[in-house]
Amino acid sequence: MAKYLLLKHYRGAPAAVNDVPMEKWAPEEITAHLRYMDDFAAKLEETGEYVGGQALSPEGMWVRYDGEGRPPVTDGPFAETKDLIAGWMIIDVDTHERAVELAGELSAAPGAGGQPIHEWLELRPFLPESPLTTECPDR
Repeated sequence: MAKYLLLKHYRGAPAAVNDVPMEKWAPEEITAHLRYMDDFAAKLEETGEYVGGQALSPEGMWVRYDGEGRPPVTDGPFAETKDLIAGWMIIDVDTHERAVELAGELSAAPGAGGQPIHEWLELRPFLPESPLTTECPDR
């Protein structure tokens, strides 16, 4: 099995077919979209391919370690993920082809007017796990 990260973007990806920002959707359109996402995750839970996922708030900040004391915090001027990433889902699938298939299905979540968004999703494989210990022969 290989793990993949599916990223939904607020902006930065190529335009979706149904490219109406969520803040312009009717409440029932948002409800239908969220239901689709929940149903999609439930289906993957049944097949054992769902690892986790979450929608993200557009709020956020940069934080780093800067020695002792309070870490510095800034709200820019960087390209920030809070402006870009709307949510994520981690899947664990047998093949790259299956990951592409699931990303395509998730892209069809309904949006404005109840029509599929056909949004672009970023599909990123996780790096393979490296062994944390080396085996020692018995002595």
